[in-house]
Amino acid sequence: MKTLGEVLKLAAEYLENKKIFRAKRVAEDLLAHILQSKRLDLYLQFDRPLGEEELMPYRAALSRLAKGEPLEYVLGEVEFYGCSLKITDQVLIPRPETEILLDRICKRLEGENLQNKNAWDLCTGSGCLGLGLKKKFPELVVTLSDLSPEALQVAKKNACLNNLDVEFLEGDLLTPYSHKKADIVIVNPPYISQKEFDNLDPGVRNFEPKRALLAGETGLEFYQRLAKQLPFYLNPRARVFFEIGFDQGEKIMTLFSEECWIVKFFERDLSEHHRFFFLEFE
Repeated sequence: MKTLGEVLKLAAEYLENKKIFRAKRVAEDLLAHILQSKRLDLYLQFDRPLGEEELMPYRAALSRLAKGEPLEYVLGEVEFYGCSLKITDQVLIPRPETEILLDRICKRLEGENLQNKNAWDLCTGSGCLGLGLKKKFPELVVTLSDLSPEALQVAKKNACLNNLDVEFLEGDLLTPYSHKKADIVIVNPPYISQKEFDNLDPGVRNFEPKRALLAGETGLEFYQRLAKQLPFYLNPRARVFFEIGFDQGEKIMTLFSEECWIVKFFERDLSEHHRFFFLEFE
């Protein structure tokens, strides 16, 4: 019977041979998840023997990783802005950039009277943005929407998991919001062009949902639609917060050139790219 330390060493070597990034850390995170332990606590148990009932699920998970499946899907969960989220291959894995977006939004809303204000999270996927916003500001009336019924099922489970009372709508972009108006709109839509999609990392291209990534030939298709439609769905002084592609800023600024947008500005991500686009309606 092998010890925990021996198993970790072998697992890390196996993942390294499969060209898995940060193989040692991934092996540790995975074993901690299997054992329902904290990763750092593993270092106190190196001499502990591991039984077959523990090794079997570990081997199966390592095999999935070796084929390129992202760790987040293998674990089935992530932490995002204070929320514990279940993740399946029906939704995108929440990115650090998206968490930065939510943090920037929350800082801009702090101190305001948000009682009964309507906030929409379009293309919600796992629900990470809308649920994180609701947890930060419980007084908001938050609605999460997505075209994918499978994604909405994930988001609904995450709302229950975090005890958050939000509404769900199924449909394409603003279609399910007929006769409604918002004060806050958050959108992290598909913004990858066909050329970019073809060159994505295989772990993304082969495992994450294509329709949540690929916008079309240019990558701007969703922003083009929203530029035309959003003004009809907003209350006065409503604000819109986008995540965008790192090189799309200039083109998106042009799309939202109408005079109804009285405030328009970008914010940068940690790589100094224009990653977030904020708007205020007249």
